[in-house]
Amino acid sequence: MSSTAGSRIVVTGATGNVGTSVVRLLSEDPEVGSVLGLARRVPEWSPPKTEWAAVDLASDRADLGAHFAGADAVVHLAWAFQPTHDPATTWRTNVLGSLRVFDAVAAAGVPALVHASSVGAYSPGPKERAVDESWPTHGWPDAAYCREKAYLERALDIFERDHTGVRVVRMRPAFLFKRESASEQRRIFGGKYLPGPLARPDLLPFLPDVPGLRVQALHTDDAANAYRLAVRSEDARGPFNLAAEPPVDAELLGEMVGKRPVRLPRTAARSAVAAAWGLRLLPASPHLFDAVLRLPLMDCTRARAELGWRPVRTATEVLEEFLEGFQQGAGAATEPLRGRKVG
Repeated sequence: MSSTAGSRIVVTGATGNVGTSVVRLLSEDPEVGSVLGLARRVPEWSPPKTEWAAVDLASDRADLGAHFAGADAVVHLAWAFQPTHDPATTWRTNVLGSLRVFDAVAAAGVPALVHASSVGAYSPGPKERAVDESWPTHGWPDAAYCREKAYLERALDIFERDHTGVRVVRMRPAFLFKRESASEQRRIFGGKYLPGPLARPDLLPFLPDVPGLRVQALHTDDAANAYRLAVRSEDARGPFNLAAEPPVDAELLGEMVGKRPVRLPRTAARSAVAAAWGLRLLPASPHLFDAVLRLPLMDCTRARAELGWRPVRTATEVLEEFLEGFQQGAGAATEPLRGRKVG
């Protein structure tokens, strides 16, 4: 990456949880000359060296070529989690929109593409040991999120075969949280009937312990730093797992909130999620719940060795920050991250 005049980086999905952190870190990097953020709605927030353009990836009229011309790298983060009851709509944005991005990168001659994949792309795997990036990425087919992430992994296989001159990086982060994303993530996964101020540990009679509910978490800013390092590198390519320690399970959460975990059968927990989703009280689908119970733990050795990346915050610190923001209705000055205190 040229450091003389400063590089030009384009970021899609630049106003969301990950996008705001990536844009901020890139704008602070002295080797980055300018950042162009693409989003459906242009925000009032604008850090140094940053410009904005309104782009809807679901539209076949999106002129990505004009925005990508002259870019040194494209960081593709745009993603729609809802509506979970209409997977054709998310497919248009997430899959067809991503294919438009890939095609435009090739047509504009952009030398580097950094794509936001996910732990959700992985096939079911172990919870007692961590897997590296060679673990199969076929997702959990019933969950739209995993199905779409896995499909794009296959699309990138073909893209890399056909466009050997483009350096492609696939980031596979764990669940990403920061204080400012609390209101957005409550709306995406909990819905409007889950008020933040009422989500207090002291109101829980016990902490449900569902078999298989052992996952990894990461602060969004730590993930964004990995994206920044991948953009700056001239050699980094391929997939990188990103997660913080320790793994999150009922025992860890119980210690954090001072509640005793009580084993709850999978069938009972899933039935509750399915009923709430079927009544449209809960946006998160039971299919995603099934997938989460089967996600493998990830080994992040490659990111440490090849990117020089290490998370600054532990998973415990990440969740403590997020829960505080969740209760306070924290947000940021973009449309997806707008704060909202309910209840």
